[in-house]
Amino acid sequence: MAIEDRVEATAKNIEGKVQEAVGDLTGNPSDEAEGKAKQVDAQAEHTKENVKDKVKKAID
Repeated sequence: MAIEDRVEATAKNIEGKVQEAVGDLTGNPSDEAEGKAKQVDAQAEHTKENVKDKVKKAID
């Protein structure tokens, strides 16, 4: 299931980058902020998966 979570986080990161860029181009600070927030959320998901992998390796 970790692969699926990583794929979802990557997709959310890309979506956030696009939304941030569109917000910048259109001058919409709300879209820019939402895009940045999605990127932060995606990074947190990646970090969570990395921690889970390290714990699993330590147990094995």
